Amino acid sequence: MKKVIIFMPSIEGGGVEKNLFIVTNYLSKKIQNLSLITISKKYKKKFNNSVNLITCKSGIWDKFPRKFKYFLSLFLLLKEILKNKKIIVFAFQANIYCIMLCKIFNVKIIVRSNSAPAGWSKNFIKRAIFRFFLNKADKIMANSFEFVYSLKKEFNVKATCIYNPLNIIEIKSKSKFRSRKFYKNKNLRILNIGRFTDQKDQMTLLKALKNLSNKVNFEAIIVGRGIRKQKLINFIHQNKLENKIKLVNFLNNPYPIIRQCNLFILSSKFEGLPNVLLESISLNKFVISSNCPTGPKEILLNGKGGLLFETKNSDDLEKKIIFFIKNKKKCNNMLRIAKKNLDRFDYNKNLLKYYKLIQTIN
Repeated sequence: MKKVIIFMPSIEGGGVEKNLFIVTNYLSKKIQNLSLITISKKYKKKFNNSVNLITCKSGIWDKFPRKFKYFLSLFLLLKEILKNKKIIVFAFQANIYCIMLCKIFNVKIIVRSNSAPAGWSKNFIKRAIFRFFLNKADKIMANSFEFVYSLKKEFNVKATCIYNPLNIIEIKSKSKFRSRKFYKNKNLRILNIGRFTDQKDQMTLLKALKNLSNKVNFEAIIVGRGIRKQKLINFIHQNKLENKIKLVNFLNNPYPIIRQCNLFILSSKFEGLPNVLLESISLNKFVISSNCPTGPKEILLNGKGGLLFETKNSDDLEKKIIFFIKNKKKCNNMLRIAKKNLDRFDYNKNLLKYYKLIQTIN
């Protein structure tokens, strides 16, 4: 097999990164000559020793903005291409830039799209550029069938669906690690995990919880980090919700806190295939999610395996939380259906699909 280079300029600790670690380590056992281009060398220990890390000598560059890391990584990729054009590039990030560079030098490229087209630029010119260059990639993969359909509809792009590989054994094992007690003894323990960004829309969750604060005895924890943190803190303070809602910094191992909650809520405006929903269901937690593109509806079987609320609608979310409180038996049956259908995301089955996808253009 040709040399394979995985391209991920900026590793930041989210769901895409979890898949990066899993997929790269799996492929390193199947492909003799596998490299990873990234500026985030601090994550080196997450990869097998057989993965050749191509990065900068100094770690200072990882403190720069993501766009800067894109262009630095493209320079590193260019150097590799000039040494040997008989390679396959697998882009996890900066897909359009990566396609441009590879096509100039007639290099094979696979791109992994990470979030739904609904979250992409609304600018007509940019979308025309996306359409043109995405169709130049040798293969495109997305992580849900709804995502594949969206790419076809929006950009006339044919993509392959490979679900995120779900390692239930590892998730359950890590959930049992000794951890501090995050919740007090309140009946309703709500959890949200995600970057504090506009995409994750924790503000809709906060508005719903504000409306519930005088009706329901609950404790909510929102885990993450990001540019919207102060805005969330201000809302909690202004509405005197400090005793009911807490923000917790990003956790390397989120599974113990998922294990302690009894309701997981995803409030995103758009996704790809949210790992955290799969992980929550694996740990026997009921899920309420925004019906955003793409992924939640597919994971929750159109509402048979969990509750879906209208994206950005805090009133609808409030109703769904009340439904969960008043209909525990129905919700437990829905959770059983969701768990029964997790085999679609089987760890080994989906990782093998990654390998076979690379083989198709070797």
